[in-house]
Amino acid sequence: MNDAKRSLFITSLSIASVIVMIAIYFNPIWWVALTAPNYPETAFPDGVRINFHMNGVFNGCRLVVKDEIHEEEALDCVHEMDTINHYVGMYPIAAGGPIERGFSPFLISLLIFMVIAFAINDPKKRMYFMGVVFAFNAAWMTMTIYKTDGLSYQNEGYLYALMNQLDQDVNDMALTAAVKAVDSERALKQLRDSLAGREIESMDDEVETKESESAPVHTISQKQGLILQLRDTYDNDIANDRVSDEWTGNGFQLMAWHYGKVLGRYFNNPDEIDPMVKTLRIATHVVFIGLIGAMLLLLIMASRAKRNPIFWLLILVPMALPVFFIIDYAAWLWWYGHTLNDMGAFAVKPFMPTVFGEGKVAQFATFSYPDIGFGLMMLNSAILAAIALIRRNES
Repeated sequence: MNDAKRSLFITSLSIASVIVMIAIYFNPIWWVALTAPNYPETAFPDGVRINFHMNGVFNGCRLVVKDEIHEEEALDCVHEMDTINHYVGMYPIAAGGPIERGFSPFLISLLIFMVIAFAINDPKKRMYFMGVVFAFNAAWMTMTIYKTDGLSYQNEGYLYALMNQLDQDVNDMALTAAVKAVDSERALKQLRDSLAGREIESMDDEVETKESESAPVHTISQKQGLILQLRDTYDNDIANDRVSDEWTGNGFQLMAWHYGKVLGRYFNNPDEIDPMVKTLRIATHVVFIGLIGAMLLLLIMASRAKRNPIFWLLILVPMALPVFFIIDYAAWLWWYGHTLNDMGAFAVKPFMPTVFGEGKVAQFATFSYPDIGFGLMMLNSAILAAIALIRRNES
C-alpha cells in the first residue's frame, strides 16, 4: 500500500470512528432490569428497566397499549427502581457517576480530537490542530463547570436526566418557563400602568388574556426550561435553609447540590451525606485539573516528529473505551451494594450486583446486559485497532 492510499484509508477510518463516537453518546450503552411476581409481564414486558447513557440514566420502560391496561405515558422505571432499591438501603441511581456524567461531553469530544490528531501525519499540522481543539475543549469545560450560568453550555439530555431524578415532572418545562416570562412581563406592565395613573388589570384578567392568545408571549427552548426548573428547585432549598449559596447556574454548583439532594431523597442524614458531597467537590476539581493536564501532556509530547509512547495514547485511549466503561460501571455497582444505608427497611449483607448476565436479589430477578451503545464502542475499538495497525506497519 503506497503512502497516498494509506493516508486515504486512515482518513476514512478516522471519519467513521468520529461518527461512531458521536452515535455512542446519544445511544444507551447498558441496560438493567428487575422482574418479580408483583410486576407481571403483561404490564411490564421488559420488567422494571433503566438505560444507562454517557450523560445520564433514562427510563427503559415502554408504554403498554392493551385493552385491559390504560396508560397515557410509560411508567418511569428510574423512580420505580429507586423505590425498590431503597427498601434495602441502596442510594438512588442518580448517586452513581455524577462526575462522569457531568464531564461526559468534554470526555467524548477529547477522544474524538485524539483520533483526528492521530490521523494527522505531519507533526506541525498535528500540533496546530491539537492546540486549537484542546484550547476549545478546555474553554468549553471551564465555562460549563465554573462560569456563572455555565449550564447553558451543557447538553439537554444531561439536564433532563438530572431534573427527572429529582422526582419532578419534566414534560412541561418549556410551558412552565413561558408562564414565568409572562409573570415578569405582567408585573412590569402593572408598574407602568400604576405610574401612569391607568387602571391596573387584575392578575386573573391578565392570565385569561394570555391564555386566549394563540401564540405564547415568549418562546424558550426546552433546555432553558429545564435550567429554570432546576433553579426553582434550588431556590426552594434556599428558602427552606437547606442550602446557603445563591444560585450561580454552573456545573460545579449543580453537581454538588444535586448529588446531596438525591443522596438525601430517602435517607436524609446530613452526617453521612455532607462528607460525601465534600468529596464530590474535591473530585470535581481534581478531574478538571487532570483533564487540563492530560491535554497539555498530549499537546507537548504527541505532536513531536519522533513518535513516542505518548503519541500512541492518542489511539490507545479511545480504543480502550469499552474497558474503561466496564471498570467504571462495575466499580459503581460495587459501591451501591457495599454502601447500604442503615435507614433501609430491610437489613441485607453487602453484596455485588450483577455486572453482566442474570442474578437474584430477594424475590427479584436481575438482568444486566450491553445495549447498542456498547456495541458501537466495540465497533469503534475495531476501527481504531485497524488505524493503529496501519500506523505501526508504516513505522
